[in-house]
Amino acid sequence: MKIVSACLAGENCRWNGGNRLNKKIKKLVEKGEAVTACPEILGGLTIPREPTGIHRGLGDDVWDGKAWVRTTKKGEDQSEHYKKGALKFLDIAKSRNIDTAVLANKSPSCGCGKTWQLDDKFENHLVDGNGILASLLIRNGIKVYTEDDFK
Repeated sequence: MKIVSACLAGENCRWNGGNRLNKKIKKLVEKGEAVTACPEILGGLTIPREPTGIHRGLGDDVWDGKAWVRTTKKGEDQSEHYKKGALKFLDIAKSRNIDTAVLANKSPSCGCGKTWQLDDKFENHLVDGNGILASLLIRNGIKVYTEDDFK
């Protein structure tokens, strides 16, 4: 059993109301081999919502209190929503003894290997590193893959 980012299974939960359907991931869910969850929705964010990035760091830095998740237009701190959702996602995985996650890449939340980082002008830049959820899952011994590197 695996846990996957809900948007990869075709659920319209992304910041803009869309999804990132991956047919291979959707088939895993349909066959009962994976469950879906969206950490941003679990954290209480709405659809649609303003895009965000990690300000002054990466996912690990948010957990360590050295960086924040902020919106790109107003710079509003969304860190608590992201952390709350990531913790709920982790609870789902643990409650089902899941040790593998397939996460959407290029996300400040799920981002595995690449994430959006905000500079001091609140402009987003794609950088190498993990988002908040990927960092938390790795810290808790869960194997993390993107939709691109999952076999």
